[in-house]
Amino acid sequence: MAAIAALAAAAGPARAQTTPQTQTPRLIVAIAVDQFSADLFAEYRGVFTGGLKRLAGGAVFPAAYQGHAATETCPGHATMLTGARPARSGIIANDWIDRDAARDDKRIYCAEDARVPGSSSSRYTVSARNLKVPTLGDRMKAANPASRVVAIAGKDRAAVMMGGHAPDQIWFWGGARFDTLADRAGPPPAAVAAANARAAALVARPGKAVLPPQCAGRSMAVTVGDGSVGTIADRKAEDFRGFRTAVEFDAITAELAVALLDEMKLGRDAAPDLLTISLSATDYVGHSFGTAGAEMCAQMLALDGAIGRILAALDRAGMPYAVALTADHGGHDLPERNRLRGFADAERIDPALSARALSDALMREFNLATPPLTGEGEFYVARDVPDALRPRLIAAALARLTAHPQVAAAYTADALRRMPAPRGPVDEWSLAQRYRAGFDPERSGDIIIALRPHVMPIAVPGPGHVATHGSPWAYDRRVPMLFWWPGMTGFEQPLAVETVDMLPTLAALIGLPVPAADVDGRCLDLDAGPGTRCPAP
Repeated sequence: MAAIAALAAAAGPARAQTTPQTQTPRLIVAIAVDQFSADLFAEYRGVFTGGLKRLAGGAVFPAAYQGHAATETCPGHATMLTGARPARSGIIANDWIDRDAARDDKRIYCAEDARVPGSSSSRYTVSARNLKVPTLGDRMKAANPASRVVAIAGKDRAAVMMGGHAPDQIWFWGGARFDTLADRAGPPPAAVAAANARAAALVARPGKAVLPPQCAGRSMAVTVGDGSVGTIADRKAEDFRGFRTAVEFDAITAELAVALLDEMKLGRDAAPDLLTISLSATDYVGHSFGTAGAEMCAQMLALDGAIGRILAALDRAGMPYAVALTADHGGHDLPERNRLRGFADAERIDPALSARALSDALMREFNLATPPLTGEGEFYVARDVPDALRPRLIAAALARLTAHPQVAAAYTADALRRMPAPRGPVDEWSLAQRYRAGFDPERSGDIIIALRPHVMPIAVPGPGHVATHGSPWAYDRRVPMLFWWPGMTGFEQPLAVETVDMLPTLAALIGLPVPAADVDGRCLDLDAGPGTRCPAP
């Protein structure tokens, strides 16, 4: 495939400089791959030849967990560089309901500033206002204002949750170009202007589908709704939505990160810098086509090349650096293909589990004039429900939900509020503990349900939306976490860790104190080369 070959050539060979790096890193590069499950990493690990092959030669934690149950982009990205689970960070989901919001639209987007007049959850001003805790970059700048933080991503929420409250540069794909925060004045850096020109040229012309030889065995059409997925298809010119699933999408994001690395001379000064990069195409491919077809295979090869390009640029820059990579969540395949693969329990969610259907039943039962519930999987009781009626209505809703064969469990806000924060090995947490890790009494719903494994929470599939994530099960929670720097002695640690462990580990690597009481994660002893210097417990 021409695009994949170009990526591989740009990345260079998988071999890296082997001279041990003895200096403290002057640049930390934190890479997130959206929807990169531990299952995908294990499946394709043997065919990676570029950046992911190199990173797999470092410190490998193949079973890192997003501890919380609501495995979505925003909360997952927020865990990585804050060390905080959603219960502490406040980022409980991609969006939530604020029944007291001073606007008609009560849904709050995780990366918006709802105070802006005229905004809504779909037409919003991008902001880190909803993030209640500092990121690694925020801590670095507090310790040394000369440290610089640059965040690049394929999604605004990914850039915000990794870049934090005061990044020096923040750029994210806005649908047709790389955009920045509304309060940033002045012309964009030359790197951004060049990336936007390159992206416009790519989108303007059609994309020719070529099946990589390694993906031939995964090419099989599967009928989904009115269409099919599983085979590589051409992309039409001016298809901005489809461009997000193209192999070039992560490539252009990586190109922008590399260009800003050079233009801003990151890592060249005495103060350590931070570059965060979130690559989003894997998630868009997973949503549009599922995780097991030729489309995802081609994406994995392209991802390997894009990361290789980033590492090659770091080598050329010549400063001491360290790289960490993980994912915001995993994902599972569409039920139509899962059934072909032997998952008899794979099915789509029953529309009866929607807030609308449940509200209709409760309106009849309690003789209500207006719907008592809003939300999706996490239900909020309306403010106009009388206080005396609320307990009975919640009990009735719980009874209906737990009686449904697709529901594994349901929890009330009162029950989760009374639970202590989870402790112990994350892979041994109960289902209730996973939901407690993501519970914020100010933002979470009154009733939260857990669907059974392999129940896809999309009732009716459509173009670009055939599969998703968000469950409390291992296929959505378990992701890889990799650390690498030049010359390090690699090792693999198979026991479960958490993505919240990334912040204290990277902080220790640059000698940045982080009070243990401020975070949920712990420093991982990488014990190789200069290694992390984890503080004494």
